[in-house]
Amino acid sequence: MPDLPTPKDATESALFSECWDAVLSYADLCTAGSLAAHQLATEAFTVGMREVRAAGSSVRGGVRRPARLPMIPELLTAVRATAAAWEADGQGHKLDPDLRLWLNSGKAARYTGPPLERPIALRGLRDMQEADAALLWLAEVEALPLPTVARRLGLDPETAAEELEQVRVLFRDRCHRAHRDTPMDAQCRSYARLLDAVTRSPVADTPDDLSRHLATCVRCAEAAACLRLHGGGLPAALAGGVVGWGGLAYLERRRRATEARLGAGGPAPAGTGDPGENTGRHRVLRGGLLVAAVLLSALALGVSMMPFGDSGDERAAAHDDRRTVADPGTFTSGSAAGPAPSATPSRSSSAAPSGSATPDRGRTHHKNPDPEPQGTSSAAPTPSPSRTTAAAPACRVDYHLDSEWSTGFQATLTVTTDKALTDWRVAWTFPDGQQVGQMWDAAADQNGSRVTAAAHDYNKAVAAHSTFSFGFVGSWQGRNRAPSAFTLNGDTCATR
Repeated sequence: MPDLPTPKDATESALFSECWDAVLSYADLCTAGSLAAHQLATEAFTVGMREVRAAGSSVRGGVRRPARLPMIPELLTAVRATAAAWEADGQGHKLDPDLRLWLNSGKAARYTGPPLERPIALRGLRDMQEADAALLWLAEVEALPLPTVARRLGLDPETAAEELEQVRVLFRDRCHRAHRDTPMDAQCRSYARLLDAVTRSPVADTPDDLSRHLATCVRCAEAAACLRLHGGGLPAALAGGVVGWGGLAYLERRRRATEARLGAGGPAPAGTGDPGENTGRHRVLRGGLLVAAVLLSALALGVSMMPFGDSGDERAAAHDDRRTVADPGTFTSGSAAGPAPSATPSRSSSAAPSGSATPDRGRTHHKNPDPEPQGTSSAAPTPSPSRTTAAAPACRVDYHLDSEWSTGFQATLTVTTDKALTDWRVAWTFPDGQQVGQMWDAAADQNGSRVTAAAHDYNKAVAAHSTFSFGFVGSWQGRNRAPSAFTLNGDTCATR
């Protein structure tokens, strides 16, 4: 059996489950299908946890343990390293093609090369005390509620917000020091002091020459993102600088995961602090099951690769399965998704909540079919056995164009189902040859103008009279009209 830690109580089990969710979430982004995602996650989780335990046990006889990242980013680093090993060992076909390009570029080398050349955020976080770094990561990137973070780290919930603010300032200080220590050319060094001053104030204007420099210098732009604590860019700076490839997609998934858990759990009883953990007790149980699954699957890693293979049917269904930026159960608009299965009903997207007024741009506007033909005779007609009545659609689709640029666009689909679902596939037709690229909360398959979005394991279950959502980025030329002919599991859906 792999040498993995065993959860001792519910809190530790929840943390253990959170780590596995994070690893599988990122592995899903890195791979070309759900089977490969589970294989990569299992292998990386096993190796990463062994390294975490080995690092923890090295503090003996006054020997200072080498600085390392908090547990979750350390495990995400293990996913990236395991993916690199797959690429080197001839298993690159299991990985996302864009990740393979990144692994073979100079961008990947920055994360494993000379320390002073590594991203500022990675160096700044590693330079902090592990407890401080964990507080920052869990609150900013994993987007967990502060009461939850406080309990998991043994902090006082009453002072957690104050401590987080202090840790943010500490992170900025470490990043500032790392930026000063970075080998820079004369131009970058001439802007270093000005960059520090401008990013300290939320109201300071950035001089034009500094703006032009930041637009062309990757290193200084990274430093600016880490040094500017105001404006909400810190989570992206952390995720992109520490995780590397897919960091922003991972961040989006984790944020949406938390939103979905809190939305599904509802208000918590007074004093519990975290509605997602209190009313969603199934997550703790699921965490224990995941631990067992990890232990068993790590033993049978080689065996698990044999009986399934990459059959054409499975790869078609799982195509672009990696491209989820999603949450465990539903999509709202924007991290994050735990990949573990959940029976919790999905809640609607925050970009287009059910029943609320939303922008009309990019939506389809078709009238619902008449629920039943109406007679004109004053006498009530007698139903004829040979006559069928048109039933009202059991599903409704809201297509929302979130943003659009010269050659691309981002859209969100929110589907309302009158029936409970144990699995779902949503299909539609594009009128102008649009092509779907990255999709989250569903796996995309496109054949000409017809697109099919299939559920993942973690968001298959949808309660009756509930909504679920997913989003994607696409490309267009000439025109970008909204799609039509929506179906859910083969049944025609109304559009609104």
